[in-house]
Amino acid sequence: MTTQLSIPLADEAATVQLGNRIATIVKAGAVIYLHGDLGAGKTTLSRGIVQGFGHQGKVKSPTYTLVEPYELAEVNIYHFDLYRLGSPEELEYMGIRDYFDTTAVCIVEWPEKGHGFIPTPDLDVTMQYEGEARRFYAVAQSVRGEQLLQQLQTDESE
Repeated sequence: MTTQLSIPLADEAATVQLGNRIATIVKAGAVIYLHGDLGAGKTTLSRGIVQGFGHQGKVKSPTYTLVEPYELAEVNIYHFDLYRLGSPEELEYMGIRDYFDTTAVCIVEWPEKGHGFIPTPDLDVTMQYEGEARRFYAVAQSVRGEQLLQQLQTDESE
């Protein structure tokens, strides 16, 4: 059983491409946490996921708005950036639980800032620097996460 996966990412294009691949296997109803230092590629990966579902416009980090919704034909995607969150209780006031329904894809940057107010992820991803390149580490936190990692690993080995 695949519980974790590590993928080297040579550049921004490789990160976006991985996000596109994630979109093709996620379909709907996933929670993905993104950890990593500033500039490690969290938003770039998010852009790849959102564009992989067919979004044509700009994908930016919702640093000041906390959430950027993408209501697409086949799925609703909610991209959260909790970096500037003052306290996790603020999430309750914005109706955070309404976003995490079973059909939405929720991508959460800086999830540790929302601890106790956001659900356990299917995939817990860490983006790390490796010189000029990056590395994607993912750990499954649910049965759904296991399935996603197995499919990603299969795609990676082909």
